[in-house]
Amino acid sequence: MPIQVSNITEADIPGAITCIQQAFKDDPYNHWVFDKASFSYERNAVSLGIRCRWGMQHALFHVAKDTADNKVIGVACWLPPRSPCAPATWHEWAGDWWLWSQQVRMNLWYGRGGLNVKRYWIWKAQQAAAQAALWDDEKGYYFCNIVTVLPEAQGKGVGKLLFKHVTDLADREGRKCYLESSRAVPNMAIYEKMGFGLAKEMVCDDQGAAITLYCMMREPMDVK
Repeated sequence: MPIQVSNITEADIPGAITCIQQAFKDDPYNHWVFDKASFSYERNAVSLGIRCRWGMQHALFHVAKDTADNKVIGVACWLPPRSPCAPATWHEWAGDWWLWSQQVRMNLWYGRGGLNVKRYWIWKAQQAAAQAALWDDEKGYYFCNIVTVLPEAQGKGVGKLLFKHVTDLADREGRKCYLESSRAVPNMAIYEKMGFGLAKEMVCDDQGAAITLYCMMREPMDVK
């Protein structure tokens, strides 16, 4: 299968949304943070579209496509590195404001779409605490916010290509990479093959209904 990795475009967004929704259909985090009975695929598609358009300007947002039919078969979104001590730039502030305003409009129109808001904020608090404890490099980290491959395209090296697109850049710059996985098996073993190691287990607990996320770090490798 000939595969091409490129920056996401407006035309890629519908395929990227389909890819993410299919790949995360049975994801443990999704089951924990969304109520299955009231989950809205329509609202979720709008949310993902907003995130894609934000990522076009403020992230390293890539799609992997089968060049035979130009179908999106994989998606990866990496947040760029910034020093933990550096203040937000005007560009970052404007992007955050745009994202927030779009999400408010979406919620007013579609509602929460099954999102358990309490659990969402439990996750955000635990994520902030984990990153505060782990992120101490002034160079910042390439943060793999999402990586996913269509179920029928898994096991064919698509995810590896999406990772390599950014990890090669991180190696050249001498920067670390970071991710948070919602599955120990088989994800951690896959990420370990790409140089990541477990740095911390992040437990999100809502009165006994808990999920564990696995924070993994990758040191920069020598470029030869």
